[in-house]
Amino acid sequence: MATIGIFDSGAGGLSVFREIFRILPGENYIYWSDNAFCPYGDKPREFIVDRARTITDFMLENGADIIVVACNTATAAAINVLRAEYPVKFIGMEPAVKPAAAITRTGVVGVLATAGTLAGQKYHLALSRLAPGVKVVEHVGRGFVELVESGVTSGPQAEAVVSASLQPLLDAGADVIVLGCTHYPFLSDVIKKIAGPGVAVIDPAPAVARHLAEVMREDGLLPSCGTSPDAGRLSSCGELPANVRLFSSGSPETLQKLFKSLTE
Repeated sequence: MATIGIFDSGAGGLSVFREIFRILPGENYIYWSDNAFCPYGDKPREFIVDRARTITDFMLENGADIIVVACNTATAAAINVLRAEYPVKFIGMEPAVKPAAAITRTGVVGVLATAGTLAGQKYHLALSRLAPGVKVVEHVGRGFVELVESGVTSGPQAEAVVSASLQPLLDAGADVIVLGCTHYPFLSDVIKKIAGPGVAVIDPAPAVARHLAEVMREDGLLPSCGTSPDAGRLSSCGELPANVRLFSSGSPETLQKLFKSLTE
């Protein structure tokens, strides 16, 4: 079995972990929540790079064979540095504006992300590849990360916070919403409720999970045979599987609680 390291500024990367676990349930996992320093979205780039190095060192010391940077902001700030400095493969979060542009009917794509992601080179490179005539409107999901980290993913408070950032995109005519932060999928139900049935919501996590599996097979970390899209199921009560280790720079109790509530 391979050991897959996954890290994020907090619990948002669990949205990526659950998609990876679904197709690769038999591997070993190390999940690091950097919640002592969450959120990353407003942090300086060098700070994020320094944290990414520290977390990578920890994961390699604990046997990680491949590492998933399950954070859009950390991917934008640090993944090129990590790939240059470490011998293992890194899988990052890819901006999903291209698939969104392919399905828009209005020609307007909305992107919800952190300020760090929207300023990143990966995001702007993705924008440069869009077909002519597609308009992209952006908004920082203000307060989204804090909601998820506090375990609030539904109800009036979540709806008020989400609406404040989502409504400008809807008013601009967006009929596809790209979730540009791994925390945001945990608010998908609220986003879909406010946006309405005519608006598609794109979570890049399933595509990242499939890409990870492809890279691992190419590198001999997985058998060459395929995996079932629904091969693995987390416990319905959110209990920690035996092949998953959780670590936190802040409160491990908070991470355990969020794992149970967010992955059930």
